[in-house]
Amino acid sequence: MAVENSEKKLIKALQKRHDPEAERLKRFLAMPDLTRTPDSPLSDIAKRIAGLPRFSEYKNLNVPEIVGYDISFDLFNFPPNHPARKPTDTYFVDKNHVLRTHTTVMWYYHLNLPDVKNKIKKGEPVGALSHGKVYRRDEIDRQHMNVFHQMDGWYLCRRKDHIITIDDLKEVLVEIAQEIFGKKIKYRFNIDEFPYTDPSIEMEVQISKRWIEVLGAGVVRNCVLKNLGVDPKKYNGWAFGFGLERLALISMDLPDIRLLWSQDERVKKQLKLGNKYREVSKFPPITRDISFVVNKNFIPNDYFDLIRDLGGDLVEEVKLLDKYANAKKFGADKLSYTYRIIYRSNSRTLLSDEVDKIQKKIYSETAKKFNAEIR
Repeated sequence: MAVENSEKKLIKALQKRHDPEAERLKRFLAMPDLTRTPDSPLSDIAKRIAGLPRFSEYKNLNVPEIVGYDISFDLFNFPPNHPARKPTDTYFVDKNHVLRTHTTVMWYYHLNLPDVKNKIKKGEPVGALSHGKVYRRDEIDRQHMNVFHQMDGWYLCRRKDHIITIDDLKEVLVEIAQEIFGKKIKYRFNIDEFPYTDPSIEMEVQISKRWIEVLGAGVVRNCVLKNLGVDPKKYNGWAFGFGLERLALISMDLPDIRLLWSQDERVKKQLKLGNKYREVSKFPPITRDISFVVNKNFIPNDYFDLIRDLGGDLVEEVKLLDKYANAKKFGADKLSYTYRIIYRSNSRTLLSDEVDKIQKKIYSETAKKFNAEIR
């Protein structure tokens, strides 16, 4: 209850703000959680995984979307210079709280449940799953959004009962992959690296003769267990985590991540795992370029947020066409950028006039917010 009240207070404080960043965060938080939206393929994925026999006794947690900076990064062993710690990659609600960047934070909330604490004291195994929205500043293209969904799971047991190895990780990931893609899916494993697990692996599956990374897992690091109040000399554990959009896009051969949010009935009725998506209509794109000169401290992810704010889901992709320095022409502390903005609706043909209105706002706000000289 204390956790819920804390998040409510933060949201209440956010509601009173009307600066551009606050408006952006409020909009993100108001977006539906597709893992809890009936008929969404992301909900189907979450249900399928949670329904696996091995997870029958696991808690299924819905944890806060606004979390402490220390919980998100310090407890999970993120290095001091990790990009996720910075406002260039992460959305800060205030200096001490962020929109969650990974559902792995559920480890902290799971271990703080009274009955789970009691089980740990008794030396019993514990396990949990969690899924929902996560938030990261990111590029704009057909495969990425800055609001997306993840699912995490983990299991802890006493060392004297079982020593966790990479074989345990592989076993779990194979079960998940087969549940989503079918028993005949071809897969392979590679060594990976995460701040909170070691050793760690990634799983790739073969789709149309291409190998695509889909799942990740690892053995929970001793230092993280210790940070979370669990004695690593007594306990060990495994964990997995991955983005659900990627699984859905692969399963349905979806060409655009925005389709997962579509309200077009012609699209929605096709969004079933394993169903190969067919374009309801290929609406033409409209492209517009923008060139400007800015200070070298310009952060592209901030710019992408501005474009999302103004263009919404009509922006399909933003491509960097050119970036260069010319001290003689622009000054030693300046850089020139040229971006191509591709507009396309998944439900209708866009008109040049409406795109031009958006583009005009982008020109104006680029100059205003980034002190840019439009070229």
